[in-house]
Amino acid sequence: MTEEKLSFKEMCARFDVTPRTLRYYEYIELLRPEKQGRSRFFGAREVARMTLIMRGRRFGFSLEQVRQWLEIYDHQGTEAQMRAWVEAATDQLGKLDAQITDLRAARDELEALRDEVARDLD
Repeated sequence: MTEEKLSFKEMCARFDVTPRTLRYYEYIELLRPEKQGRSRFFGAREVARMTLIMRGRRFGFSLEQVRQWLEIYDHQGTEAQMRAWVEAATDQLGKLDAQITDLRAARDELEALRDEVARDLD
């Protein structure tokens, strides 16, 4: 049975990315679609890689970190990739917690300032 492949346009639609983004990921070799003439087709491997890229970006990881996970998978396999991911996720959770703390402090300060100015207006 042949593997279903997505066209360039279908890949953009599936992941809600611009053609420019998809071309960039290909340019920096995060994705390696099959080329047929000027057309590109994305198989299951590329869809899985794009899923990892999108998750990584959503959680605040750099494209370089994502590249490292993909390379670990390519050279050392799933278990090594998952171990590296768990370590990176733990670090990222600490960064996100710090950002949440900073945002709460900024929100509280803004709210207090707003309330002060509102009282001055009354």
